[in-house]
Amino acid sequence: MSSTLAIIVSLLLLMFLAYRGITVLLLAPLMAALAVFLSGDIGFLLPIYTDTFMKALGGYVLQFLPIFLLGALFGQLMADSGAANTIARWIVKRLGPKHSLATVVIACGLLTYGGVSLFVVAFAIYPIARDLFRAADIPKRLIPATIALGSFTFTMTAMPGTPAIQNAIPIPYYGTNVFAAPGLGLIGSAIMLLGGLWWLQTRVNKAKTAGEGYGDHESDQHIPIDDGSTVYATGPLSTMPLFLAFLPLILVIGVNALFTYWVFPQTDFSAFADKFPHVEPAKMKGLWALIIALVSACFTLIVTRLGRWENLKETVNQGVFGFMLPLFNTASEVGYGAVIAGLAGFALIRDAVLNLTPSNPLISEAIAMNVLAGITGSSSGGLSIALQTLGADYLAMAQQAGISPELMHRVAVMAAGGFDTLPHCGAIITLLAICKLNHRQSYMNIAMVTMVAPLFAIITVITLGTIFGSF
Repeated sequence: MSSTLAIIVSLLLLMFLAYRGITVLLLAPLMAALAVFLSGDIGFLLPIYTDTFMKALGGYVLQFLPIFLLGALFGQLMADSGAANTIARWIVKRLGPKHSLATVVIACGLLTYGGVSLFVVAFAIYPIARDLFRAADIPKRLIPATIALGSFTFTMTAMPGTPAIQNAIPIPYYGTNVFAAPGLGLIGSAIMLLGGLWWLQTRVNKAKTAGEGYGDHESDQHIPIDDGSTVYATGPLSTMPLFLAFLPLILVIGVNALFTYWVFPQTDFSAFADKFPHVEPAKMKGLWALIIALVSACFTLIVTRLGRWENLKETVNQGVFGFMLPLFNTASEVGYGAVIAGLAGFALIRDAVLNLTPSNPLISEAIAMNVLAGITGSSSGGLSIALQTLGADYLAMAQQAGISPELMHRVAVMAAGGFDTLPHCGAIITLLAICKLNHRQSYMNIAMVTMVAPLFAIITVITLGTIFGSF
């Protein structure tokens, strides 16, 4: 019992201190050590650190480094080439201020579904959203929730084929791919999108009735775009031909699908057995397809813009350097999870979670992913910890219950995108900083679109999946 209490105390402290702004890189090993100390295993602290914590951290880095690196590089290339800005401007011109909410959500969704990182999207879209909302007299406090709806919800967890790291994490555990349960993913996406837009529109209507308006924000700076065709600010960002801007996004999804459904199914991997006996192609094909797709998109962006880059070397360096902190933050949380899983008290927690719904592991899985994502303030961190410690158990339970691994994959990813946006979430803190707003002004609406709407979506997907299976 003392070991279980030690785990709970360390988890609560991890959540509290992360909210206070202390980096997870330091917190994870410290809280793991605290859990070991409180559980009475202090004599094993050093081997636990070197053999359990570091081995789990290193294993995660080895497995997912290419996805983090290529994703960060692709996002930087999209931003510096002008592709992200071009796509955003095109959507603004097509929809305009009368549909400000939908304009911002679609712009964010299109970019994140194409593989652009959440933070690049937030920086690129905020100036556009700011002037759109000002022109439409919509309160600025709704901008973070609108960006979050397009960036942190359906394109991150539910849309089939999304290259988000969250959608890649379950692949080696379930032997699936990023297109797992596409029909259910589309249904979940529609619920998140429509539910979020409905909520935001009710807030807009209420604000207009009260005569609130955009508000007075001294930190705003109006920067009209240079061609004079519209009054909306976009900042000092370059543009490029529309087709070339969309091409990398098309490649990320198209090449991924090509290798997932055509090339790899027709490839004989038997020759791998002699040289790489520990490699299981069935579990790795999904990651390999995503790597090839991201490499193709990055290469295409670089080649099509040759001679037009302001500083290609700097862009590549920034993109490559930008992957390290997110990767090692998540890997550090995985190391923490491995230490916790090795403590005696974890067996009680694991059995309690797994036995919540022994006949339907989907519900148990959804609860576990949500809770751990909420504690860590990270969908990727919570998902990684949960699958590292419970993935094999869930796969076995799913096989016994006749549940498709594809359905387990989709439920896991969607559930991890629920409580991850509690107030201490780093992405939320960064988004509010970009928008120059605070939790008091904007967090309630962020919570509605990133937690409540996804909760309805995951309940619907679990219900449909239980009745009809994966589709």
